Amino acid sequence: MKSTTVRRVTLSIALVSALTGVAACNSSDSSGGSGKDDKAVHKGTTHVSPVAALRSAEKSTDSADSAKVESTTTMGTLMSMKADGVMGWADGLTGNLTITYTGGTMADTMRQTGSTSMQARYLPDAYYARMSDKFAQQAGGKHWIRYGYDDLAKLGGGSGAYLKDQMQNTTPNQSVKLLLASGDVRKVGEETVRGEQATHYSGTVDVADLATKNSSLSAGQLADLKKQLTQAGVSTEQIDIWVNGDDLLVKKVEKGELSTGTMSSTAYYSDYGVKVSAEEPPAGDTADFKDLMQQQGATGGTSS
Repeated sequence: MKSTTVRRVTLSIALVSALTGVAACNSSDSSGGSGKDDKAVHKGTTHVSPVAALRSAEKSTDSADSAKVESTTTMGTLMSMKADGVMGWADGLTGNLTITYTGGTMADTMRQTGSTSMQARYLPDAYYARMSDKFAQQAGGKHWIRYGYDDLAKLGGGSGAYLKDQMQNTTPNQSVKLLLASGDVRKVGEETVRGEQATHYSGTVDVADLATKNSSLSAGQLADLKKQLTQAGVSTEQIDIWVNGDDLLVKKVEKGELSTGTMSSTAYYSDYGVKVSAEEPPAGDTADFKDLMQQQGATGGTSS
């Protein structure tokens, strides 16, 4: 594969990393807390319906504003990856993640750029990816790529608008909203997550039936969720979450069929309320995704 082709593909990979990393906030196998929560989880959920318990979890998780994140994601033969770092959602999505590709065709492509891992920074108006030294040699010596959300919306049409929305609005409580939207939420039972007692809830989201399910979400919320899932190529999603005694999301596993194959995602959360600090990289070491794509002639569909 020619270096220009590798660079163009890598630009897209870095963008996929951004969305998949953000999905950790949505698709999360999370943990955080102490032994004192064990009693609280039994006390708080024994006489509460699954819907009421999840509504409380949605509110509490959203109000926590930030958390440490560990996640793993697999998307068929396309990729498998892991991410860890801190994410905040008090005023738009912000945070820092280290993303590492562990398998799939994307990992093979990343190896050609000199590294299978990258740093990711999320700010309210843009996402930044730090690439390898080898990639920088092909990008005017600049290591960071900036993906402006407004630019993504313009470049990608409907899918770009979806990317922008996901980048700016994805928060952990969205996972709980999806489960509420399934209309068939059920309590599985009490389980232990990384040494912490939690309550397990489960449900399946069918995009075709999402708007007509007898769910606990408003018609507007259901319509928005259906649109996002449809744009992502999702037909069905199996969602399992675990909630601790503080009504915080402590575990979630998400599995679904995409237009590109089977997807599964798991993430762990800890230290809710942790301080999050994300700054723009130095301007002199940053290239803009839009400019790089135009230089490649990608907007015209040319290849090298």
